[in-house]
Amino acid sequence: MPQKNTPRAAVTGAAAGMLFMAFFGMSWAGIGIGGLQGWGASWLWIPSLLISCMLLIGGIALITQSRSLSNAMTEADARYRKRTGKWFGIIFGLEGAMIGIASGICGATDHFDAFFPVMALIVGAHFFPLARLFRIRIHYLAGALLCSLAGTILLTMPARVAWGEHEIVTWWVFVGFGSALILWVTGAAVWLAGRGMLRQARKDASRI
Repeated sequence: MPQKNTPRAAVTGAAAGMLFMAFFGMSWAGIGIGGLQGWGASWLWIPSLLISCMLLIGGIALITQSRSLSNAMTEADARYRKRTGKWFGIIFGLEGAMIGIASGICGATDHFDAFFPVMALIVGAHFFPLARLFRIRIHYLAGALLCSLAGTILLTMPARVAWGEHEIVTWWVFVGFGSALILWVTGAAVWLAGRGMLRQARKDASRI
């Protein structure tokens, strides 16, 4: 089994991870904003969009900069990439199926407030096989933090609280913003790793 990707594949893989973190981080922030039930939504969208756009721009920049790197690979490398792509699809599909099942159960039992914390547990769990598959250690930390966040919220917080005359869905607020922060920080760490791989690949190429 090959031990590493080609320089271009490694950098573009990091960039793809950033794009995922930007999109899903924004989605979780939207869940947190939704939990506020209209309170403060207008000004909270602005920093959320800015952070996600920064990651998006950084990911696109990495992809653009990686085009000058070598993409040559052996037959074994090609088989490995095909296998990882297959397992990524399986993991992503199972995650989607479990989220769908959780949505149905929470809705049928009239406990939909619990859906997003449960979804965070599922999302956190899916990071563990991804970390092993792509050999990205920070995904283990992201998965552990997401699962811990969701579990803590479900076990220690009330589902809803009244803020004056305004009621907010506490579980959605904390799991939404907490998950967004975890994904954004993970995306930033992947960004730094990608830039490091890009610099190293350029140094290696200059020695040839």
